Amino acid sequence: MTVDARGFASRHLAACALARSAGEIARRRFLNRASFTVDFKGPQDFLTEVDGEIERFLAERLGEAFPEDGFLGEEQGKGRAAKPGAPTWVVDPIDGTANFARGVAPFCVSIAAVRDREVEVGVIYDPLADELFAARRGGGATVNDAPLRAGTTRDLAVAAIEVAWSQRAPEASLRLIGRVAATGAAPMHIGTAALALAYVAAGRRDGYAAIYLNAWDCLAGVALVSEAGGYVSDFLAGDGLARGGPIVACAPGLKEVLLATAQIEGLTP
Repeated sequence: MTVDARGFASRHLAACALARSAGEIARRRFLNRASFTVDFKGPQDFLTEVDGEIERFLAERLGEAFPEDGFLGEEQGKGRAAKPGAPTWVVDPIDGTANFARGVAPFCVSIAAVRDREVEVGVIYDPLADELFAARRGGGATVNDAPLRAGTTRDLAVAAIEVAWSQRAPEASLRLIGRVAATGAAPMHIGTAALALAYVAAGRRDGYAAIYLNAWDCLAGVALVSEAGGYVSDFLAGDGLARGGPIVACAPGLKEVLLATAQIEGLTP
């Protein structure tokens, strides 16, 4: 069965409701730090049992509502495969786990539905700010039901650019930060790729650049930026869904200059 526009509309509504429910779990546990322990998957790669709890909750609810759909989560790895014509849900139960574990904001729940290299649905919920960012391909992007539009900045010298730090490429990340700063732009890092991309869609940031992200870090944000009229590189080109890769997103007037400044392999102006 091939999912049609009506099917994606229902998935959009379901993702919004589930993101709020998952976010409430995260908020409640965040406010009671004694309720969870902190571990590490690697250097600066935080993990709490809350990540797994929320991912299981989302996997179960999405599986009940849409049994034909696939599921890919940060904690469960490959998850389950989609049936022909159905999308795969790509979920980060807590994006910004380092912030969450340290008791600081922001962090968020990120949910995307992908089919045939297209992000059909993207939803990001910040439970502390109570902001729900949502997009459906061809249907625009919103925050708490208000329309989103990417910024109009055309000059990096007055821009605020989120620059991701990658443990996979620390020296390259430092060089990327330096190149952005050399333009006069303000390099920023809030600790959650999903919300950083949502902020680009909302015009709160002028751009975002990362040498490497996983699919669950960014696909909901890809939908938001695209539907808000911004530029976002093709993250799903090649094998981005399975293997991850680089990304640049920005106000449309910064596309060429930010790509040229970032100098990220595989992304050209």
